[in-house]
Amino acid sequence: MNPKEYKLIAVVGVSEDASKYGHRIFRDLLNAGYPVRGVNPKGGFVLGSQIYGSVSELEKKPDLVITVVPPQATEKIVEECNRLGIKHIWMQPGSESQKAVDKAREYGIRTTLACFMVQKGVW
Repeated sequence: MNPKEYKLIAVVGVSEDASKYGHRIFRDLLNAGYPVRGVNPKGGFVLGSQIYGSVSELEKKPDLVITVVPPQATEKIVEECNRLGIKHIWMQPGSESQKAVDKAREYGIRTTLACFMVQKGVW
C-alpha cells in the first residue's frame, strides 16, 4: 500500500450511511492516509470532509476516480472524466458496465475492474 502513489483520488458515491461501501471505502482510504475527496450529488459532509457534487467541482483534477455507484451512473462519470482529461477510472465491483468500459477505452481512459481496497492492501 502506497498512499503517495496518487496526488488526488476522487471516490464517487460516498454515502453518509456507514453500512454502504461508498462510506466504508472513503473512511478507510482517509484512515490509510490516501489523498481522497468524496463525491455525491447530494453534497454535504461525511466524516468531517466536504463532499463535492461532482468530479468537476473538485479544487484540482484527480489522477484517479473510484466509482462506487450503479453502472448507469458510472457511464456518466466516464463522460465527465473524458471532459476533464482524467486518465484512470477504477470501477468497484458492481459499478461497472460493458458500456462504461467500452466508452472509457474509446476515450483512452485506463479502467481497472477490481476492488481497489483489496488490490491495494487496505482491506
